[in-house]
Amino acid sequence: LSPALSLRRRDEGEAWLSCRSPGKPTLYGSLTRRGLSTEGVPDIAASEGFVVGEVTKKSIVISCPRENVSTKFLAPYTTFCGIHQKSITCLDISSGGGLGVSTSTDGTMKIWQAANGEIRRLLEGHVYDVNCCRFFPSGLVVLSGGMDAQLKVWSAEDASCVVTFKGHKGGILDTAIVDRGRNVLSCSRDGTARLWDCGKSACLGVIADCGSPVNGIAVGTADNSLNLGTPEKPPSDREIGTEGKILLLAREDKKLQGVGVQSRQPVFLFVGSDAFNCCTFLSSTYLLAGTQDGNIYQLDVRNTNTPIQVIHRSGAPVLSLLPYRDGFVASQGN
Repeated sequence: LSPALSLRRRDEGEAWLSCRSPGKPTLYGSLTRRGLSTEGVPDIAASEGFVVGEVTKKSIVISCPRENVSTKFLAPYTTFCGIHQKSITCLDISSGGGLGVSTSTDGTMKIWQAANGEIRRLLEGHVYDVNCCRFFPSGLVVLSGGMDAQLKVWSAEDASCVVTFKGHKGGILDTAIVDRGRNVLSCSRDGTARLWDCGKSACLGVIADCGSPVNGIAVGTADNSLNLGTPEKPPSDREIGTEGKILLLAREDKKLQGVGVQSRQPVFLFVGSDAFNCCTFLSSTYLLAGTQDGNIYQLDVRNTNTPIQVIHRSGAPVLSLLPYRDGFVASQGN
């Protein structure tokens, strides 16, 4: 469990600092801007207990010698303030990088230019809040799920809703796309994860029924050594690309589950410290999952008895995880 440095803007030219280490009193301090160099780089001083390292126009390195921890704080590269009026609950970027889609507590779902934040389309049709949105691999189609228990497929080109899936009994909390997207997956507050056929807008089956809300899912190609189980009956010919795939389920009842998509058979069940909010694959063998009490578990899918590591930077809920280069990006509720 590593110490965590955090920084909070106070007002122009000042910021609060804190360094938290599990089991120790938090060390508090502040940063003050004393002026600008001729190149426009700020001259920054830290209060006792903290040291300012390299400073650029877009980043500051701060260290806390007592805890032997150093953190680089980055300023936003670009900020789009005009897309939504309230908190953004979910977003995705198209495979080509040209478009973004996002949902908000302002009740809207929008498609926008990733380069400049210009709004291109408003996607209207869900009743109540939209919880999740993602692009299909083509970048031309969007999948969304809402509190109305409906899953919808949209054209990013003309904002039309081309398919609506109904079958869940509670709000949809996350989605996943199988291969190129002829089949998609969803999970819900009703405790189920379902597989859908986009071409016939039909449910192909309940992949798992957990008896507890499923907060997040991720689909991946399983390691060859993993036994995914055998289907009880031959899969429908409408199932495209489900063979060899494993579905991760981040459950509210503190369990992380792996299920064979085609077999519908459980592969593993891992019990964590609190409700699981999100999960993702790093590779065919390694996976990550984040909990409400701030833990990020890294597991080997071939042996989930003991985590490879547990990362705990703060007690704030881990809300999303995304593989990035050789590591990952995590967002937390603080």
